[in-house]
Amino acid sequence: MYFSLRIVLFLSLIASITVSGQNVKRDSFYVATWNVENFYDAVNDTLIDDEEFLPESSKRWTEDRYEWKADNMVKVINFMNNGCGPDILALEEVENIDVMKKLIYKMRDRDYIAVHRDSPDLRGIDVGLMYDRNIFTIEKVETIRVELPNGNPTRDILYTVLINKKSKEKIHVYVNHWPSRRGGQEKSNVNRITAANVLKKNLDNLYKTSPNSNVIILGDFNDAPDDESIEKILGAKNFDCGKKPENLFLNLAYPKFVNKEGSYLYDGKFDMIDQIIISSSFLDGKKSDYECGSFSVINPPFMVYESGKRKGGAIPTYEGNKYVGGYSDHFPVGAKFISKGKK
Repeated sequence: MYFSLRIVLFLSLIASITVSGQNVKRDSFYVATWNVENFYDAVNDTLIDDEEFLPESSKRWTEDRYEWKADNMVKVINFMNNGCGPDILALEEVENIDVMKKLIYKMRDRDYIAVHRDSPDLRGIDVGLMYDRNIFTIEKVETIRVELPNGNPTRDILYTVLINKKSKEKIHVYVNHWPSRRGGQEKSNVNRITAANVLKKNLDNLYKTSPNSNVIILGDFNDAPDDESIEKILGAKNFDCGKKPENLFLNLAYPKFVNKEGSYLYDGKFDMIDQIIISSSFLDGKKSDYECGSFSVINPPFMVYESGKRKGGAIPTYEGNKYVGGYSDHFPVGAKFISKGKK
């Protein structure tokens, strides 16, 4: 009898864990963003320059390595949000919607939907969005074209409007992967300034027609929170969560940045280039609000170098052309929001 009772209790515990994974609490939702470092399939796409990530390339990117990376990514995603996974996840450096569907197929305990549009980036490396359709419905998907001064193609900004099923609020989500610092920060700065101005123009147009919009801007900006593109052009500032916001946009990453934390290790120094920026409406005490202090760099121990020159940094898939078989060279970042329901 005692043994049978123990079995029943054990099965009940497993059931409760399973339910918590499948039916995430509706009084909150978790948002994350992650640059997943060249998430390509192993099939040649003649419309893009993906030759570096094929079986015959110097990197020897095979189907087995593609599957291994996908499995590793699932481990990290499932680690987020106290083991429940994110409800909204922005991804940077995905080749196509098929690689996103690969992840979704491997995460059968969540009902994710993939949002992706091909951009003009020559390498075919884009941004994407995943959301749980048990928590959100989708109203709109658009791409925002960024035309650089030198005429080189770059990644679009992905704009998606989600509706929270509990609070009935619209959330305007902008997924970004701004131009890199290749050639040096000073030389390449004009490209990120351009991306910031394009996004700012789109936001200005939104607020002209919908001044109380809930906005989440996230991704890999290749700039720090105090750089001109983010702090001056977007106007995304540091803030005190206990006080009424003075600015329209608040950079959730700023406090961690001030504390010398970061999402990307470069030359022995952490950079906070992966960020989540929100509109001040998420601190108005009404329907959906940011949970103060919940923003974090997501760095599970299994993903972190324990020694060497990259100690403390993320274990990547490659170091140059050397296959490491890790996760990504970036850590994800995430934040929690409280949904209070319809009023």
